[in-house]
Amino acid sequence: MRTLARSLRVTADMSQKTVQLVMGRLLTDEDLRLRFVERPRETLVDLRDQGYELTADEIDALVRSDPGAWPSMARRIHPRLQRCSLRHA
Repeated sequence: MRTLARSLRVTADMSQKTVQLVMGRLLTDEDLRLRFVERPRETLVDLRDQGYELTADEIDALVRSDPGAWPSMARRIHPRLQRCSLRHA
């Protein structure tokens, strides 16, 4: 029973780290953020297909977030921490 509990805890921790990583990318990667705002579920499924360990529940929770919050929060981050989009050039 303890082994199962430990493995579940590690999985939850790993999953939380992935969610934090994805959120960080959404805030600092303009191209990813633009894709996410336009097509949230498809963008997150693409990330999962690239190896990000996102569960269906985590994808659903991120999709249900306020789409305007991501650009708004990103504007509050120093520009040197941002990866700017090349689409606008």
